[in-house]
Amino acid sequence: MEQVPEDWRRGLVIVAHPDDIEYGAAAAVARWTGQGKDIRYVLVTSGEAGMAGIPPAEAGPLREAEEIASAKVVGVHEVEFLGYPDGRVEESLALRRDLAAAIRRHQPELVVLFNFGDTWAPGYANSADHRAVGRAALDAISDAGNEWIFPELSDLAPCSPRWAAVSGPTATHAVDVSDNLDQAAAALAEHRRYLEILSPEPVADQVRAVIEMAIGPKEGFPAAHAVGFELYYFRS
Repeated sequence: MEQVPEDWRRGLVIVAHPDDIEYGAAAAVARWTGQGKDIRYVLVTSGEAGMAGIPPAEAGPLREAEEIASAKVVGVHEVEFLGYPDGRVEESLALRRDLAAAIRRHQPELVVLFNFGDTWAPGYANSADHRAVGRAALDAISDAGNEWIFPELSDLAPCSPRWAAVSGPTATHAVDVSDNLDQAAAALAEHRRYLEILSPEPVADQVRAVIEMAIGPKEGFPAAHAVGFELYYFRS
């Protein structure tokens, strides 16, 4: 397994919900901001349908605040929410356009995405939002560099990222995050209210379990703790 390229300066993470980034990828973000890289976040929804017993009008702002606090832990200070309806995101031209616009606004060389496959593992279906956002975002990377697909974005300079790195169960590349475990745990712990509703287990125990599951050794990669990505190439 190869090292994720690190000869770049600006990255953009695109996901569906608050807390998606913190299930593994935040450790890599902490590594990269520690190298002086500029990382920004774009979240398609505010996760407002994700808290049982808390109405969306209350849950949305709460989850946005938790994500903004979480981002700061790993050195990210620009977090954008696109306002799509949580749980009802469709893989559409409108979503592709909005994500292409976000890519043009932030001008990344590397775009980080969340698993958009049909499953997490055999027998475990992935979220509809994850599938829609990831697939639309992968297309939007090409769209962002093409002046003719969405001419209504002509006020934004085209951008052609070099790579997309998809965090999930299929990995072709990895990064060593052995020095970033505490930051990764602290970032996930910022989603305290969400985690308290998600499970009766203490938040600290939930965080520990996620870190142990998501950040471990990767076959063929020389690190005790690594985050794996499937790398897509868009230009050299």
